[in-house]
Amino acid sequence: MQHTQDIHDIQEKEKQTANRIESFFQQFTVGTIANRCGITKSKGVSPTALLLCIFSLPFLRLNLYRYFTASQGRDFGKDAAYEFLRSSRFSWRRFLLQLAVRVCSLLQDLTSEERETVLILDDSTVHRPRAKKVELLARVFDHTESRFLKGFRLFSLCWSDGVSLAPLDFALLSSPNEKNRLQGATKQIDNRSCGAKRRREAVCKAPDLIGLMLQRALSAGIRAKYLLMDSWFGMPAIISDARRHLPVICMIKRTPKVHYGFKGESLTVDAIYRRLRKRRGRAKILTSAVVTMNDRQPARIVFVRNKHKKDWLALLSTDTDLSEADVVRIYGKRWDIEVFFRTIKQHLDLEKGCQARDFDALIAHTTIVMVRYVFLALEQRRHDDPRTLGLLFHACCEEVRDLDYLESLQRILTLVMLNLQENKQVAEDLCQAIMAEVLKQAFYLYGLNRQKCQRSKEIET
Repeated sequence: MQHTQDIHDIQEKEKQTANRIESFFQQFTVGTIANRCGITKSKGVSPTALLLCIFSLPFLRLNLYRYFTASQGRDFGKDAAYEFLRSSRFSWRRFLLQLAVRVCSLLQDLTSEERETVLILDDSTVHRPRAKKVELLARVFDHTESRFLKGFRLFSLCWSDGVSLAPLDFALLSSPNEKNRLQGATKQIDNRSCGAKRRREAVCKAPDLIGLMLQRALSAGIRAKYLLMDSWFGMPAIISDARRHLPVICMIKRTPKVHYGFKGESLTVDAIYRRLRKRRGRAKILTSAVVTMNDRQPARIVFVRNKHKKDWLALLSTDTDLSEADVVRIYGKRWDIEVFFRTIKQHLDLEKGCQARDFDALIAHTTIVMVRYVFLALEQRRHDDPRTLGLLFHACCEEVRDLDYLESLQRILTLVMLNLQENKQVAEDLCQAIMAEVLKQAFYLYGLNRQKCQRSKEIET
């Protein structure tokens, strides 16, 4: 029967996705890494079980609140989950970095030696519009919308080979200006703990953290050839600090406040561009020049055509041996982090998955969200899936979705009818007629119930 085949297919898909997640945890020994990073408990449910449960929530289309209110009979209560997230002694930074090192090592083996692997630095706003009492909540400036929003800045360091991206480290930043902070650090904890270090880091400026992030990643064994940054970090002082660790390729601003040495003169980017000879026609790369920065180190500025405007953009590379085309090609890999920010916000519940007020819980939640992205990126790479990560996420959700009332009823009826047929108590035609009539009435009652709910919502609004 067709109904039986559909049920069997759904069950197989549920098992496949559950097996994928468990296989991911086992292959990369997530439980062992967590234990080494101090993510342990003296009693109760194991941290690995809690981590696996919270990790799987978006694929079940649930958040923490709905998970504990949807049904009874859970292996642990909500207090255990929230206490797990609120712990200030767990080193979530080390956990994410050690897991990412193993994943990047696997992806590195799948990558040709000729392909440049890069590190990407960028930030994005984590919006919390309805929050009031969240620890270290602040008014942060969103460059995309050009206005202040209530929330945090997620400053991230990621690894990419141009095909797959893996987050390595992050800082959840409040505002360094105390006047812009809506809430201060309210939790009393040991100053030597991971939670206290994270709170001190949250009120720092992003450029002050770049060197520390790069040093941690490279010391852990991450291999990359270049560091990519957007124009918001393309200032000479930041570039000079970052180039000590890796050659830098970034977009630079056209501002009169920043000068570069060119042919014995100190000139702005616009002035340098006016003195250069440009290529004719519709060339995408207009021209380039080797300049001297404030630290007296050479750099190459490549001027490219802006496809959205009748204007140009400037890319800077501290590796002067790179050709103009290679500078543009390598910088194009920076777009991977924009896809990363969009995916973790839209599909992996970065902003809405955890409504805790505790800053340690926000750090734990953000780390788990990034591990979910690592899982999806690895699945995409393994299966060479041409779909986007968003579509891949929805496919996984369909495989592990909870059964609704009608589907549950259909499964029960199918099993009952199969049992009756095996015992030769009811003919197959009669079974089909009984099932069709029961489902018809169920759909009718279900429709009436939905109409009542819709009318109630209309009355309330």
